[in-house]
Amino acid sequence: MDSKKIGAFIAANRKKKGLTQEQLGEKLGVSNKTVSRWENGNYMPDLSLLEPLSKELEISLNELLAGQEIEKEKVVEYSEQNLFRTIDYTDKKIKNEHRKISAFIMGMGILICICSFTIFPSESSWGEVYSLAGLLLTVAGIFRELRFSSKWKKGLVSAGILILLLSVFFVVDYIGVTQFKRPPIYKYKTTTVFHDTDNKLIEYRNLFYNVYRINADTPNEYYLIDSKKQYDIDTVPTSPFNLGISAIEHLVPYRNKYIGDNSNMGQLIGALPLSEYGFVFEIDSENCGVTIDYHFTAWYDNENLYTERALVYNSVSIFALIENLESITFNFSGSSYSVTRDAIEKNYPNYNDIFVDNSIDIGNFRQYVEQKMNDRLFVSNILKVFKKE
Repeated sequence: MDSKKIGAFIAANRKKKGLTQEQLGEKLGVSNKTVSRWENGNYMPDLSLLEPLSKELEISLNELLAGQEIEKEKVVEYSEQNLFRTIDYTDKKIKNEHRKISAFIMGMGILICICSFTIFPSESSWGEVYSLAGLLLTVAGIFRELRFSSKWKKGLVSAGILILLLSVFFVVDYIGVTQFKRPPIYKYKTTTVFHDTDNKLIEYRNLFYNVYRINADTPNEYYLIDSKKQYDIDTVPTSPFNLGISAIEHLVPYRNKYIGDNSNMGQLIGALPLSEYGFVFEIDSENCGVTIDYHFTAWYDNENLYTERALVYNSVSIFALIENLESITFNFSGSSYSVTRDAIEKNYPNYNDIFVDNSIDIGNFRQYVEQKMNDRLFVSNILKVFKKE
């Protein structure tokens, strides 16, 4: 049906009847703006209003649908044409309404998916629930719009789309885990224990990988992503320190033959535990020693022997990386600890094994240094070689 032609015809007959748009609207139970839209050809009158509108304008329904006056001898011809046009218009309107509903369902699904990734904390299982619900709504909207006569085909295509979108969501989630260091949204099991260091260890099990949140809710929290699923919550290697900063692979770039490079030494100390409290250092070039003054008392953050573990880890790391360094003094408010290279080399088990072909072996360093920091007795024994004042 030609909405422009019908609209002009409605306007002409309304004026012929001496009615304003508002008056005609009142008679039909619609606003004057609705009448204006009809007459401008922007909208067609609702099917339920066609008969009342034709009566108010004192024209036949046939003439209204044709948008013109019809001679008696052409009534049958126009009746057939208008019947087909009405059926076609009705079909299009139903399809349009169907499409609007589908678009609304898909829009709600997408909105819920976005909210599940942005509003809910990663630790909450509600993010996973809402994202799956949003995904199902989105696919349901797509299913409604698929033009297949067979429901089996529609179902198979919808299932394929569901799997594809779910794969995309898994990839986005994995990127969030690896790049932004957060728990995975998609997880089927979460386990929390207090591990060797007495700090909270949380395991998140995903279908394709596991994530370990080590030292959870502490300043030294870090994540280990186990893509090969080679660990479980009892065997995953842990450290009381933030290995995202202090792991050996982050320290190796500071390896130097000589102590005299102030910038290099400062960056090395800044990457080690205890640096989070602030520090200054002084190099004794004549005696090949370094003194580090930390801005807190030794007992201030000594829960789980954190300070003692840091002293041992820092000493071994610095001696291993600065070749001509002979002594280190760690000063705190009210206490001081000193240690020499000779004491570490003679008393630290497997110290020499962390070197292979005059290079630091990262695997051995993790085994003999990083993981040993979880052993309280081991740390206490090594601390005996330090001179405390």
